[in-house]
Amino acid sequence: MTSSNTLQTELLHLFERHDVELEVDEDWLVTDGDFPAVRASWHEGGAGAPGRLDVDVVISEERHIEESFAGNGQGIAGLRDALGAFERHVLHVLLAACWYVTDDRRIQLQSWELGARSWDVFVGPFAFSRGDIAAPEGWLPALQEALRNESLSGQLHWIRLFHRREEDGSVVAEALLDNEPWPGGDRLLGQLHWPLTDQGYGARCFIALDIRDY
Repeated sequence: MTSSNTLQTELLHLFERHDVELEVDEDWLVTDGDFPAVRASWHEGGAGAPGRLDVDVVISEERHIEESFAGNGQGIAGLRDALGAFERHVLHVLLAACWYVTDDRRIQLQSWELGARSWDVFVGPFAFSRGDIAAPEGWLPALQEALRNESLSGQLHWIRLFHRREEDGSVVAEALLDNEPWPGGDRLLGQLHWPLTDQGYGARCFIALDIRDY
């Protein structure tokens, strides 16, 4: 079994490696005694199934970002596998959007005009379960257009896109905006030209956007 203290220590060291110093406050890691705050929980898989890492990032009293990651292996090995997925797929977007630590080698940085506002956009990598699959052409401009139809409040927003194609050709897709189902994002996923292959695959991407400071 992996203790919660072990998980908290691993998470603390992960942020330290990316130049973010957090403080332990019971179950949470906090920023100078305040938000953003982060915590995680690890659920061991059974009978050879992968475990699940749940990461919760609180950015204000009423708003928090929830993400989950599978981890293969038992105990600390499974936990570290899931933390590795968190680091590769989501962490660098969170660091830029919540802690203002930006690494343009890990994410795309864009500036979008949506409505009457200018936004800084932090685009994580499109992560695929197979190395021979690429993101659909034009997906990012299509995402921008989909967001033009939303009334975004002047604060941080985040998007998770998920697409899985089964070997029988069936598709499971989900788009979330600020943790909530996003019909416009679902339509976007359905309109993109995803690779058609005999073997199944999964894809996910995490994006955040915030009001630009002048």
